[in-house]
Amino acid sequence: MNAKYILAGLMTAGIAAWMASGSVIVAGSAQEATPRPPAERADANAAAFRVRTRKISAEDRGRTLTMRGRTRADALVNVAAETTARIAERPVERGWEVAAGDVLCELDKGVRAAQLARANAEMEKAQLEFDAATKLRGRGFESQTRVATTKAALDAAQASVAEAKEELARTTILAPISGVVQEPLGEIGATLGVGGICATILDADPIIVTGQVSERDIAAIDFGASAPVDLVTGESVTGTINYVSATADADTRTFTVELSVPNPDHALRDGVTAEAHIPLATVRAHRLSPGVLTLDDRGRIGVRTVDEENRVAFMPVKIAMQDTAGFWVTGLPDTVTIITVGQEYVIEGQTVDPVAESDDV
Repeated sequence: MNAKYILAGLMTAGIAAWMASGSVIVAGSAQEATPRPPAERADANAAAFRVRTRKISAEDRGRTLTMRGRTRADALVNVAAETTARIAERPVERGWEVAAGDVLCELDKGVRAAQLARANAEMEKAQLEFDAATKLRGRGFESQTRVATTKAALDAAQASVAEAKEELARTTILAPISGVVQEPLGEIGATLGVGGICATILDADPIIVTGQVSERDIAAIDFGASAPVDLVTGESVTGTINYVSATADADTRTFTVELSVPNPDHALRDGVTAEAHIPLATVRAHRLSPGVLTLDDRGRIGVRTVDEENRVAFMPVKIAMQDTAGFWVTGLPDTVTIITVGQEYVIEGQTVDPVAESDDV
């Protein structure tokens, strides 16, 4: 029994000595286990959070607004008859190009020529009577009333001649504009009433590209600016902005914008889907990767930055445009240091340990 007590006492003394030494044997290796002083542990806990940063500078960046729309002809005119008559001739066919003043339809003149001849005869008679009355009045053989009566008859005869000439002229229907003849077309032998269509003329030079622009972007559109236009048919042309609506559509809150595209050979067609790439004013902007963007407590999108004293700040930004490399944003100082890694783990006013992306972490 004495030996057992002696062995237990030796083991107890050994354990106590091992604990007092501060050495720990782990897998055959010894590591220092002496705890650090409380002041040293407090300094370690108070060390600044390390973040990765990058200094960026603003660049002048041109912007482009893509407006989707369609083409339309500059004018589409239904040329109608102004009198009632049968179509005697139609010297044009659909698809033909005509110039202003070309004959589109010849209507049957009927008795119109005879009516003009009768009106001319009545005018000549009235002219003779007026001349005779005027001479007699000069000699004192005719009253002033008689002269006035013959003058009124002459005026009425002249008006009848003008009316007969106009009615006869209406039997020849002329093209009011240059363009391409389209349907509907009047057929030879058909009777046209007043307002009946003889032919339709499409004026596609210039061709108009029309589309809608949102109310957020309309202020940046410059009247008279040139813009490239891509058509779904494969053509690429250049147009000039010639119309910007002053009133928004009540339903969509968008504004109509039109571009004029020269089309002398009529190669561009009406009603084709088109995309106009309208240049906007140049802005000073920073290029950012989407990964550095974050939200503040108010839900605003922005970035966290570091100032010269290594304090964190949140700066809201506005996305001006997007390309394959990321976003271009406005709202930041010309040169600023942003946090690229760790921005989600720091708050405004916190002091951090910034490490530039070009430095070793």
